[in-house]
This record gives sequence, C-alpha cells and structure tokens, in this order.
Amino acid sequence: MKFYDFVDKAPAIGKLAIVEGTERVLADRALELLLDRLLPPEVRDLNYERFGPDDVGDAARVREAVQAMPFLAERRVVAVTDTQALRAQPRRDLWAAAQTVPDGNTLILLDLLPPRAAKPEPFGAMAGRAALRVDTTANEETRARFVEETLERLGAKADARAIDELARSAADLAAVRNDLEKLALAGKKVTLADLQRESLVVEDPKAYKYASALVEGRIAQALGIAQELFSSDPRGAAMPLLSALATECGFLWELARPNGELPARARWRERALRPIAHRVGERRARVAYERAVGGVEAIVTGRAGNDPDDHRALVERISVELSGMSRPQR
Repeated sequence: MKFYDFVDKAPAIGKLAIVEGTERVLADRALELLLDRLLPPEVRDLNYERFGPDDVGDAARVREAVQAMPFLAERRVVAVTDTQALRAQPRRDLWAAAQTVPDGNTLILLDLLPPRAAKPEPFGAMAGRAALRVDTTANEETRARFVEETLERLGAKADARAIDELARSAADLAAVRNDLEKLALAGKKVTLADLQRESLVVEDPKAYKYASALVEGRIAQALGIAQELFSSDPRGAAMPLLSALATECGFLWELARPNGELPARARWRERALRPIAHRVGERRARVAYERAVGGVEAIVTGRAGNDPDDHRALVERISVELSGMSRPQR
C-alpha cells in the first residue's frame, strides 16, 4: 500500500513488513510508525533489534534475533535496513531467515527499491500478500501532503504556487524538506519567488551538489557533476566548483570546532554536516578548507594556468585529495 494509506488506515501488522520504494524520508518515518504500533516505549529497548547491511553477512544473526522470545512484551521486533545494498547471496540468506519468523514476532525489511524492479527482485515482490508492504514512492499527491505536513511541523506557511512547485519537482523529499527548513528560518510566508531564488530543488545548482557530494564521500558522483559542468562551460566551471567546496568545507570546519555553530542562512545543513564534522575533526576540516581556498586562489592569481584543461585537472586533483576526509579517523 502507498505510504499515506499506511499512515491513515493503520493496517494489521503480521510476521513480515517490507518498506519499499524510493523515498528515504518516508521509509524512515514508516519504520518509526511500525515501531510505535508494535512496541510500547517502555518495552522497546528489550524487544527491538536493528541490523544494517554490514551486520547481516551471516543471516544466522537475524534468524536468531527474530526467533527469540519477547521479554515482558507481546512480541519481539527486528529491523534490517538498506537491504538493497546486499549482494545476491546475503539477500537470499536473509530471505530464508525471513521465512522463519514465529507467530507473534515481526521482521521489518527496508528494501528501498521500486516495487517492480527487475534486479535485484524486491523482497516485496517475492513476499506478495504474505507481508505488509509500504511503498514510499512519491507521486504528486504524496509530495504535496508531505510539503504541507513539513510546513506545519516548522510552524511556517507557503503560498499555493510554491507548494505546487515543490509537489511537481523531481527532487527527492529529503531535498524538499531541507529547502523548506532553510526557507522557514526567514519567519515569513514562503512564496514562489523565495523558492526560485533560494531553493536547491528549483534552481539545482550543480556546484553546490558537487561540494556536498564530495564532503559526504560520494566521490564518483562529485566528479560526474564536475565533468558535466566542464563539458558545458570549460572556462567557467572551476571557480564555482571550488568556491562551493570552500564554503562547504568552511561549514564543516566550523561544526568541528568546540561549540561551533553555522550562520542562520546555513543552519538547514547542520543535520547532514554535523555527523561528518564529528568524524573529520577540526584539523582535517581546516586542511580541507584551506586546500579548497588554495585552489580558488590558484585560479584567481593565474598560478593554475589559463588553459581550461589545467583548471579541470586542478579540480579533479583537489577532489581526489579530499574524497576520503569523511571516513572515520584511525
């Protein structure tokens, strides 16, 4: 069933629940709602176990967890997240474990694949009617309701044209939420003009997406965006790319400092950047910032040369140098 049908109708939950589709924000919320409906808070710590894809190389751990007896509760709940990241054999092993859930317990699989995907075959398609399936794929109606609920949570308002623009956007709902959080800081009604001026969803600034992808460790995606910009503007691409990277690394450095705090205009980025800043640490964040600024200066002063190929090489070199900074320090 569609996500909001699950929210509104509160269907019965049996031995297996599968959260599928493509929207991470809705999947996380579906998991929260499943837990709220299955386990009271006072018994949750003793009767809930969660696994990620790196934890289920041996599906026997999941099998053991789902077959354990509840403790002072009516059921035990086990969740396995991001199962779409599993290779073929671990997926088969996990599916075999899913067939062993005893009556009274519940296994939740977050398998963020379109329900009709061909490879790998979604768990929801394999289960059919034997599982409660929650589809997080968002159509325009779903997106509009999500926008309205987010505005209500933020205590903000938006005009109908702005809501319609976001509902028709192709951006994922996490980006929509981030835009609304940013625009709500102004404390006034969000208009279509505000959205067109400030929104990443509407304007889609490639340089910013390059910088955020690189800081978050998605090097292949970052280099792909850079390549796209250089293909369309060989001479003008390097400066916005490195400037955006310097800004993002500056935010990271600020959050890595004791009591660091982002300026109001950037506070909407804190949720994504603070965990990274914690892993990177103040010293590495400062080095990354200085490297990005140094690249900007090299272009401005001519030290990087005047050939577009030199500028492209500089961006690629800095990208590769900084690509591993989000990994935990040893």
